[in-house]
Amino acid sequence: MTEVYLGLGSNLGNRRENLRRSLRLLAEESALVAVSSLYETPPLVVPGIDEPPPFYNAVVKLETRLDPRALLRGAKAIEQSLGRRSGIRWGPRPIDIDLLVHGAARMASELLTVPHAGMAERAFVLVPLAEIDGDLVPPGWQQSVAQAAALTDQVGMQCLAGSEWASGLVAG
Repeated sequence: MTEVYLGLGSNLGNRRENLRRSLRLLAEESALVAVSSLYETPPLVVPGIDEPPPFYNAVVKLETRLDPRALLRGAKAIEQSLGRRSGIRWGPRPIDIDLLVHGAARMASELLTVPHAGMAERAFVLVPLAEIDGDLVPPGWQQSVAQAAALTDQVGMQCLAGSEWASGLVAG
C-alpha cells in the first residue's frame, strides 16, 4: 500500500456534500486514513466569470494499491460522475480532485505531474495538507509542507469545520 495525498475542492452546488460524496467514492478503491478540516477559500480570478463562488477545500490521505495513473483515471471518473464537465480552466466546478503526492513517486507528463506542480504556492492545499502531515517532505522538496504553508498567502482563507465534516467516512 502507498500513502497518497489528494486535494479536494468544490465551488458549485452543495459544496460540502460534493466533497463527502467524492470521499465515499474514493473509499471504494482505497482506504481513507485522514481528512483535513474544511476550508473556504477565495476563487481564482478567471476571465469571463464575473463573480465565481468561493471554494470549499480539504486534503485527504489515502492508502492505495493504485499507481499514479490509475488513481488519476479514478479521480477523473469520480469528477465526471459528480457532474464535472469540461469548460473554463479554473472555472466553477462541483468537484476537483488533484493528486498531490503519491508515495515517493516523481513524474512529469502532459497528463500528470507528481508531486503536484502548483501545490508549493497554494495555501488552500498546503494548510490542510500540513494539518494532516506537517512533517511531510514531498519528493524533490527541500522543506516540509508545514514550512511551505507558513510562507503562503492565506488571506481570505477560513476554516469552516474540523475533520468532523467527514465523520463516518474515515477508517479508524
